[in-house]
Amino acid sequence: MKKIVVTGGSGFIGSNLIKYLLKKKYFIINIDKLSYSANPLNVKKFLNNKKYVFYKTDINNRKKIINILNKHKPDGIFNLAAETHVDRSIDKPDSFIKSNLLGVYNLLESILFYERKNYKKIKLVHVSTDEVYGDILKGRSKENFPYNPSSPYSATKAGADHLIKAYIRTYKISALISNCCNNYGPNQFPEKLIPKLVYNILNNKPLPIYGNGSNSREWIYVEDHCEALLKIFLKGRLGESYNVGSEQNLTNIQIAKKLLKIVKNKSLKIGKLAKIKFVKDRPGHDFRYALDNKKILKKLYWKSKISLDDGLNKTFNWYFENKSFFSRTSQKQFDKRLGLKV
Repeated sequence: MKKIVVTGGSGFIGSNLIKYLLKKKYFIINIDKLSYSANPLNVKKFLNNKKYVFYKTDINNRKKIINILNKHKPDGIFNLAAETHVDRSIDKPDSFIKSNLLGVYNLLESILFYERKNYKKIKLVHVSTDEVYGDILKGRSKENFPYNPSSPYSATKAGADHLIKAYIRTYKISALISNCCNNYGPNQFPEKLIPKLVYNILNNKPLPIYGNGSNSREWIYVEDHCEALLKIFLKGRLGESYNVGSEQNLTNIQIAKKLLKIVKNKSLKIGKLAKIKFVKDRPGHDFRYALDNKKILKKLYWKSKISLDDGLNKTFNWYFENKSFFSRTSQKQFDKRLGLKV
């Protein structure tokens, strides 16, 4: 049985990836420091699974990471441990530098130490973002596009990508990089756009949209992303990067209107305050992200399956049926406006 480490496995994408990998009969080692956006309840259902084990630790703790690697001798690592919210990176960049850049450095050093001692390679799939490419006003960004990050968040992710590429070339580590578009789906922390809008609709609060709502993002349902990550792990060429996109681009205001339409179609009452409200744009806000995913389609035969309409319906239904998810999360962590302390 293959053993897989998932760092950041108690977060949104991480917990969905663990669920997917357990179905595929992998033994999973979840490493998570349980920061504010990680939710132990995301992985509670795995605790009685004999193919799952959890370690509460930071990937910056090299000694503990090496001990875990020595104990379990994993075949692969999916690195999802990261600070991910752009607005928070504007307010407090230091935590992003520590987690997203120094954390990756210490993880790489831990892998090198383990491999030299055990004479066994570990395949690393590092989960990055489309934001490293910066604004893509026309067309779609290919894997060979120059990096042009705009926020402290995207800059730390870009730095980590470059560091991994350097370790691939210099130290011959077995690693691949995935650059994915915006994820959405069940149990996503409600500071992100879609769960934030769902929360506000359900609680009769205004729906905050930056600027005039015309900023465009590419959206992928989290299960599609998980399938792509396993495909990259199994079939991807070492040292390569793969864009994971859906080609489903919508503006922020279009997303808000789709969610409101879903509520109306379900004949649910919408409060008088649950209306779109334009708010001051955040500093350095990229206008459009869009990925060219031809490489993963042609080389690995992967493409997204879940349409945006189906995915949004699934997502809304999950939050509607699991309203306690919001109450289990500190409202202070997602209800206040971020990204303005400049």
